[in-house]
Amino acid sequence: MTIERLVGLQVIDEAGYQAYREHMTPILHAHGGGFGYDFRIAEVLRSATAAPINRVFTIHFPDAAALDAFFSDPGYLAVRATYYAPSVSHATELARYER
Repeated sequence: MTIERLVGLQVIDEAGYQAYREHMTPILHAHGGGFGYDFRIAEVLRSATAAPINRVFTIHFPDAAALDAFFSDPGYLAVRATYYAPSVSHATELARYER
């Protein structure tokens, strides 16, 4: 069974966020993870949070242990600090579910 997250972001630096994706993807794949969908959002009509959202994507892992291992991987944390932190002002987990 796969675990998947639906995430909304407010990306404030597209080039920096693209660099984050390029650097984190090999680490993601090493943990058995991947992306399903990825959208740029022009307008949010309804939201359960005050945090702005201009990007929505799904990210999946083989199980919760792989998800946890990825998000605590020292290599990932370094990439996140370098590229993600200055590129994204808000992140909202919209859903987490098993498929």
